[in-house]
Amino acid sequence: MLDGAMRKIIDPPLNRMGRSLAQVGISANAVTLAGMVMGLVAAACIANRLFLIGLAFILASRLADGLDGAVARATSKTDLGGFFDIVADFFFYGAIPLAFAVENPQANAIASAVLLLSFHVNGSTFLGYAILAEKNALETCARGEKNLYFTDGLLEGTETIAFFVALCLWPDLFPPLAYLFAAATFITAAMRVWRAHRRFSGHQKNR
Repeated sequence: MLDGAMRKIIDPPLNRMGRSLAQVGISANAVTLAGMVMGLVAAACIANRLFLIGLAFILASRLADGLDGAVARATSKTDLGGFFDIVADFFFYGAIPLAFAVENPQANAIASAVLLLSFHVNGSTFLGYAILAEKNALETCARGEKNLYFTDGLLEGTETIAFFVALCLWPDLFPPLAYLFAAATFITAAMRVWRAHRRFSGHQKNR
């Protein structure tokens, strides 16, 4: 919901940083890889109750996630880079809830499983819509220049990062926060299914 507004704020400085990185020969894929590694380090820190250190790595990881696109725009965007970026994002978004389950399995395991299920369902609707949008030649730059068609929703990347920040600041509140966020994520997925039904139900294609 907030990604569109955030792009207008963060894209100009990210693009400047991306051009600087490109000029010294750093590739977009290298930045994506660095962001994924920092995200996994964040998960390892959280699993070992180093929440504030984990938070720092989460923020660094998400900075890299924004910078890889900026570097690609300063050089050349590739389909492989877009594929690598979405895989790294899904890896990161799954690793953080898992880390909280490992940190306190008795208190957090069920809530983490529900949260991961909501991420799985939401991710399937996101990728499914993107495939249909590609087949029907739909385009949008509302969430910046992307390799995939990005649909808006109740929850997007900005809200998810804010949620992870809150979890690191108040880890004992993981179960209620996770259930609340999972409910909103399921709503986001349902909204996308409804949108796909309205947009594509008249298109006859083989499954």
